[in-house]
Amino acid sequence: MTDLAQRTDQPIFNIPPMTLALLLANVGVHLVRLLLPPSVDEDVLLTFAFIPARYFGDGAAFWPAWVSPITFQFLHGGWAHLGLNMLSLVAFGAGVEARLGAWRFLLLYLGCGVVAAGTEFIVDGRSVGLLIGASGGISGLFGAILRFRVHPQRLWVVAAIWLVMNIVTGEDSIGGINVGAVAWVAHIGGFFAGLAVFPLFDPYRRRVT
Repeated sequence: MTDLAQRTDQPIFNIPPMTLALLLANVGVHLVRLLLPPSVDEDVLLTFAFIPARYFGDGAAFWPAWVSPITFQFLHGGWAHLGLNMLSLVAFGAGVEARLGAWRFLLLYLGCGVVAAGTEFIVDGRSVGLLIGASGGISGLFGAILRFRVHPQRLWVVAAIWLVMNIVTGEDSIGGINVGAVAWVAHIGGFFAGLAVFPLFDPYRRRVT
């Protein structure tokens, strides 16, 4: 009876604190944007989205160029875009946070998002399209979770399937604003960042003596 009582006392959804904080931050930002007039919301997108072309000429000195590699990760194109990303964040983030701890997890997540934006810049640096969404960081979490949840012999098969799916389904747009026209490139950058750097964050990695 005691074991049964302990099991029934466990929450159905046990989301780790940093994953939950990121989920609430993303939802909160989206709710605030819904309250804004359309013209103001468009200004928010133009300011805080990642725009590769902003880094050429005088735009590189403008403050949004320095904050947008982080802020673009908290902007979404609609409820469907937000919902899919938040489901993925919980699915992958819970496992990675349990493995790494809250602060290592946060650094890995945001860092993969920054690499995703950087990959977009390298591939299409003159683009004026707006890159938004948490999927670059989430792709990094997926790459990270493969390192400790999938057998090494199967890892590259799973990775290849994921890459093909992203290339096939990669474009997004919002109204008249071109948003993430080659978003799958950013996803790939975030994914390989998570895959590559996860061992540096993993407190359980093997130490060679």
